[in-house]
Amino acid sequence: MMNLGIVGKTALVTASSKGLGRACAIALAAEGVNVVICARGREALESTAREITSAGGTAHAVVADVADAGAPDHLVQTAVGRFGGLDILIGNGGGPPAMRALEVDDAALARALNDNLQAMVRLVRAAVPGMAASRWGRICLITSSAVKEPMPALALSNTARTGLWAWAKTAAQDLRQHAITLNLACPGYHATDRLTAIGGAPDGLLAGDPADFGKIVAFLCSEPAGFVSGAALQVDGAQSVLGLL
Repeated sequence: MMNLGIVGKTALVTASSKGLGRACAIALAAEGVNVVICARGREALESTAREITSAGGTAHAVVADVADAGAPDHLVQTAVGRFGGLDILIGNGGGPPAMRALEVDDAALARALNDNLQAMVRLVRAAVPGMAASRWGRICLITSSAVKEPMPALALSNTARTGLWAWAKTAAQDLRQHAITLNLACPGYHATDRLTAIGGAPDGLLAGDPADFGKIVAFLCSEPAGFVSGAALQVDGAQSVLGLL
């Protein structure tokens, strides 16, 4: 078994009551990381926290919408106040509704850019000062395989997440001097509520296991992954390579 070297570290995982965010929180907690989890819905959030603690992990739940402008600072301060610092940030947020490119209106585009690009930038800005002070940090933003191969019916997601990739790749260059890594994890079809909401995977395609995705993200946040930065890791079972997205 590989020692990820992150026992006792503290992570903030946003939008983590369900789906891929939840899987990331569970995977990190299993590696001995203290996790601060957040979501808008209290019931599912507290259920996830109980699952983590019943398995021997440490979790603190905060009801918050990461898309609110003040949420990132509040969440980072909560992690610092609860556990003494913040070492790992997993930025996740709910995807925008399915929409074809010429159906996009100004309001929908503004919401998508706020929720899936600006919110992530705010999170990173809030987390970096503490990580820089301690000379150690791991940031992983969950986006989509669409950053490399846009999906026809997901114009809003394609636009916001590709913009985030451009920003993150630029930011990763600035963070090297502080021993902070910044990567994207880009999932294809996984068995989550989000997949159901967009109509499921195309016929004949298998959906990935969220638990496996969570473990991949945990590795990107590990000590051995200290030289992996500025990457957008496709986790899609070769779907984008085969043109199946």
